[in-house]
Amino acid sequence: MGDWLDWLREHLRAVARIARWEATRTAGTVDRKTAALGVVALLLMGGVVGVAATTGGVAIDRDIYRVGVAPDHPYATPVAESSSLEAVAVDDSRADVRVGDGFLARDDSRKGQAATAALRSAVERHNDRLMASEDNASAAYPVIVTLEYRTQGRVTGSATAGGDDDSGGSSGGGSGGSDGGDGGGGGSGDADSPFGSGSGSVDDAGDDDELPVPGLGGSGGFFSTGQSGSPADISPPFPFASLVLAFAFLVPMNFVIQAYGSTILNERINRRGELLLVAPVTPGDIVAGKTLPYLGALVAVTILIALAVGGGPVSVAAVVPVALLFLAATFVGAMFARSFKELTFVTVTVSVFLTSYTFVPAIFTNVTPIALISPLTVVVRDLQGEAVGLGEYAFSVGPFLFGAAVLFLLGTGVYREEDMFTQRSVPLKFLDALDSRLRGKPSVAALSALSIPFVFIAELLAIAVLYVLPVDLSIPLLLVVVAFLEELAKSLHVYAGFVKARFARLPTTALALGAFSGLGFFVGEKFTAVVQLVGLPGLELGRAAFGPAGIGAGGGAGLALALLFAPLVLHAVTASITALGASRDRAWYAAGLVAATVVHVAYNLVVVSALA
Repeated sequence: MGDWLDWLREHLRAVARIARWEATRTAGTVDRKTAALGVVALLLMGGVVGVAATTGGVAIDRDIYRVGVAPDHPYATPVAESSSLEAVAVDDSRADVRVGDGFLARDDSRKGQAATAALRSAVERHNDRLMASEDNASAAYPVIVTLEYRTQGRVTGSATAGGDDDSGGSSGGGSGGSDGGDGGGGGSGDADSPFGSGSGSVDDAGDDDELPVPGLGGSGGFFSTGQSGSPADISPPFPFASLVLAFAFLVPMNFVIQAYGSTILNERINRRGELLLVAPVTPGDIVAGKTLPYLGALVAVTILIALAVGGGPVSVAAVVPVALLFLAATFVGAMFARSFKELTFVTVTVSVFLTSYTFVPAIFTNVTPIALISPLTVVVRDLQGEAVGLGEYAFSVGPFLFGAAVLFLLGTGVYREEDMFTQRSVPLKFLDALDSRLRGKPSVAALSALSIPFVFIAELLAIAVLYVLPVDLSIPLLLVVVAFLEELAKSLHVYAGFVKARFARLPTTALALGAFSGLGFFVGEKFTAVVQLVGLPGLELGRAAFGPAGIGAGGGAGLALALLFAPLVLHAVTASITALGASRDRAWYAAGLVAATVVHVAYNLVVVSALA
């Protein structure tokens, strides 16, 4: 025990020393002017986010329609309040629509129709505001509808009649009058007007239950989704706040990974990494020490953003794994890239993919469990004051944490002189990284199991992307994507072993490697059972993606037992097919990959049909 503690202290001291050197060197390369510009950029970004959060965005349709109206006309005020309408003289030839005492005229064009619709909406909003300012709200709105958005399967709604008030207003369940007379607040418009009076306003009488998903509308603030008012006011929520959160949390990460990737590549190009390679420290200590300052910076920025938007420890704990995966992917890219041009391509690809992975599912936050594949959904629930279960948290951040660990493991494998200072292409460097972790047949099984986080992430993203398509089209596409991803994950490291002559190019060797690869993938695949904690197998696409692996399968004990062992046979057979091809050459490997995918898709179709 004492020896182990001494070993741990020695490595921690080495990591801390390298981290201090890295922080000092990085800080020394930034002059005051650059630091000032960085602060200004952050302030501008915060201002843009703040404006977007408080105003709902920039009015890109400002003054696109012209309304001919007299300054003393009742409709002049609604026109002035609308950003899309511009008031002009009644006889102005540029007017798209004209209103006056007893008449309304519009151009016989699509723009004239759109201008009329915009004017109608402006008048209704104006009347809504007037009625909302009335002290006697029940007189203005005899019927108030409160709509609450809840998790799928628990959608409820209620209609509440206006209560008694000091002016003797009556209670009733009527649906409102049919004429468009003046509202309780004296709104503009008359019974003969094509616009009528306003149809209600947002009321503060809604209950305290809120969906753990932000949306526009309602009176509960920026993160409220409950809506209250007349039926005309009710509209489905749009997760605008989720977009702002994605922007606020992810944009700083892109700046940090640029600096992180540059320092790694600089050491390779200028060969300054040789000094650390000959030092009495391990490659793992070097990588950990060089990563720690940038991870600390991202954690600090994440904490500041969480405090700014009202988040807590759960928000920080959900975003930090995303930052860790950003850094891990950038580290691998910097170890593979041969120039800053290639590094820029890698970092942009990483940023686009990870941003899409966290952003796309957030669109469905109030629709399906698919949203929980994004850690930002956990952040939103924390902001809403909703409890986040341990299983839901593990489902959201688990793939990010395991994926980051595997990427750092692969990158550290090529942190050696023969790989750092050679000009080899990115695919060859990737094969070198895989080969560096091969130590025999059991290591093939280990690498297959370690590929599970990446396969899991790719499959979840495929489910989120294909969810909007019809089921008859999305399920076959998903089965093909899942089969190809799994066969690729089971065979790439085997192919790397044959390319690097680590294994003999014999059929018996290929079959043995295929069996080990299939076994490792089968064992690792069982960890994807976490999808049951969030109800993902309850969706058609969820059953199609994870049902063939025995996750969430119904149909009795016999079918469940068959699905427990059938995937082992499938993975061993298909991995052996690709291994036989990889033992020959690249063309045979590609042919074997296609054949294994076809076999895998056929198996998935049979299983999905049995589960239907």
